[in-house]
Amino acid sequence: MTALSFFVAGTDTEIGKTLVSSALLHGFARAGLRAAAMKPIASGAAMRDGVLHNDDADLLDAAANVALPNDIRTPFMMREPIAPHIAAAREGIALDIGRIVEAHEFAMTQADVVVVEGVGGFRVPLAEAHDTADLAVALNLPVVLVVGMRLGCISHALLTVEAIASRGLKLAGWVANRVDPNMLYPDENIATLKQRIDAPLIGVIAHLAPPDAKRAADSLDIGALTDSLHQKD
Repeated sequence: MTALSFFVAGTDTEIGKTLVSSALLHGFARAGLRAAAMKPIASGAAMRDGVLHNDDADLLDAAANVALPNDIRTPFMMREPIAPHIAAAREGIALDIGRIVEAHEFAMTQADVVVVEGVGGFRVPLAEAHDTADLAVALNLPVVLVVGMRLGCISHALLTVEAIASRGLKLAGWVANRVDPNMLYPDENIATLKQRIDAPLIGVIAHLAPPDAKRAADSLDIGALTDSLHQKD
């Protein structure tokens, strides 16, 4: 079996990419697959027991049923919780896309499916000439888009869908994540996006406080996601 892999992008930061990535991992594991996670770039880390830890990366580890070495799961980890290119510059780190591609190639040999969580929105700068869209292109992965359901999400989602298409990447599916429990008319917003996004809606995740990836996995249609890869472009 050839390993599958997905790049999880978001319409913004703090909209639930880690929750959805973790839920996907649980869903793949329930389907009997060996599921591994990568968060190639993480800003916001603290030293514990002599090792740098990022909370999101740790959550992905907890959801995966295949453990990857830390330097494969997260090749670049910075301490400050700020934009990654700024954090990297402050620590003298060059965010090398080639190194991430090599780590991903190794990860693909260890699992049936690898979930790669992006950082921030789809076009977060990584260096002077590169951003996370370039990373997704270098990995050449189908994208799962997480739409944070809140005021303004329709424009953010459609602009991101356009950006994904402009890079020649396949949008395998999207997830509506109810980040704002007080959002007015969420169902109508989701219906509008369904009409305008040419990719399957693979799940609507209710507002979960605290976030619970196992419960979120119950709302995802893993079969629809994998089926979309076999549809004619």
